[in-house]
Amino acid sequence: MPNCSEKPPVIFDMDGTLLDLAYDDFIWNDLLPVRYAEVHGCSLEQSRNTLYAFYQEHNHTLNWYSSRFWTAKVGVDVLAMQVEHKSRVALRPQALELLEQLKANGHPIWLATNADCAGLSFKLEHLQLKDYFDVIVSSETIGHAKEFVEFWQALQEIHPFDPEQVYFIDDTEKVLNGAKAYGIQNLFSIQQPSSNKAPRQTCNYPMLDQLTDLMAHLNQAEVTKQYA
Repeated sequence: MPNCSEKPPVIFDMDGTLLDLAYDDFIWNDLLPVRYAEVHGCSLEQSRNTLYAFYQEHNHTLNWYSSRFWTAKVGVDVLAMQVEHKSRVALRPQALELLEQLKANGHPIWLATNADCAGLSFKLEHLQLKDYFDVIVSSETIGHAKEFVEFWQALQEIHPFDPEQVYFIDDTEKVLNGAKAYGIQNLFSIQQPSSNKAPRQTCNYPMLDQLTDLMAHLNQAEVTKQYA
């Protein structure tokens, strides 16, 4: 879908950017080890060690983000487990405020997530977020994780955008590196993706403390463009 707006699209990651990563940390680091130990009759320590090895093996691949893959791999219905605890899914502070400000200012809002289609669907439905976005894309549909240039190439073919003008916000540095390698220039990270962890002190990209801090960057870019 070509962008007919004069304002550049703002592309958001979902988990850890718009949504509190504390939910995903709970699912994968706390709950799944317990369920795996119950299913396989092993100790919690053995469960954690086994899952850690699996996580290291598949990190930053499409399998890492696939509930179907993990269900088959660990013998636990991972999607059902996530939905069971959907009440823990929460927006990060100021997320709705930022989305509403962007809408009011005419910026197209895109969601580009590595979450698989099933996980994406239940979170958007639970939080009633779908209508905020002009474009919603899962890496499962694209066929490449966001960490890789191929994701951005495929996204460009489906939804054309100007890499020099678009804004992309993500909490994962390797994902931002992939976007940078493709040529996206306006890149931002998140200072505190999870409410259960301390804010990060260092990052190779500008970090947003509060999500609405992004508006100052957009407004400044607009002023600079007017007087260029």
